[in-house]
Amino acid sequence: MPLVNRLYAEFLGTLWLVLGGCGAAVLAAAVSPLGIGFMGVAFAFGLSVLTMVYALGPVSGGHFNPAVSVGLAFARRFPWNEVIQYIIAQVLGGIAGAAILYVVATGRAEAGIGTFATNGYGELSPGHYGLLACAVIEVVMTFGFVTVIVAATDRRAHAAAAGLAIGLCLTLIHLVSIPVTNTSVNPARSTAPALFVGGEALLQLWLFWLAPLVGGAIAGVAYRLISARD
Repeated sequence: MPLVNRLYAEFLGTLWLVLGGCGAAVLAAAVSPLGIGFMGVAFAFGLSVLTMVYALGPVSGGHFNPAVSVGLAFARRFPWNEVIQYIIAQVLGGIAGAAILYVVATGRAEAGIGTFATNGYGELSPGHYGLLACAVIEVVMTFGFVTVIVAATDRRAHAAAAGLAIGLCLTLIHLVSIPVTNTSVNPARSTAPALFVGGEALLQLWLFWLAPLVGGAIAGVAYRLISARD
């Protein structure tokens, strides 16, 4: 598949992830009187990645996340010379998704965007968790997520079930970590809303690049070691 096709797939998939997951948090959880709560937001993120993995996974591999691209590269399942291009496409897709969400969220009279589903620690953490706790949860949850992705897409696994496993894993991660960091495990997802909120959300963005990339890298190396054949 030509690289430009794969990059467009990554752009579109990440757009959908941000629009679906962050949109549920901003529109349905924070604004709607029905209030879908943490569980609804968790399933929105899981369903957004599940649907795009099945739709666009055959084109680009369905990363939609810089930490996944880096993890797969460390696992020797993705070429290093395409990692930067994938990350750029993912970040741009996330920004496009956040831009669409911003237009919708500000379309009501006297509407405000609030935190706009940004990630954070300390005062920006939903549960006011400190830096160490937030760093640990992001590294560990990303490690688990990338491990599931690398394992579920292994040629020895059942390919048809990969999207379901990945989507449910992301749902579980959000159920655990929304109260801690509002759940990143994805630098592109974190960058997009932070650009619209600015201020402290941007100042804390470094953690939501560093921790997921570290978790993804560890997962890639670890899976390569445990899955090696004699």
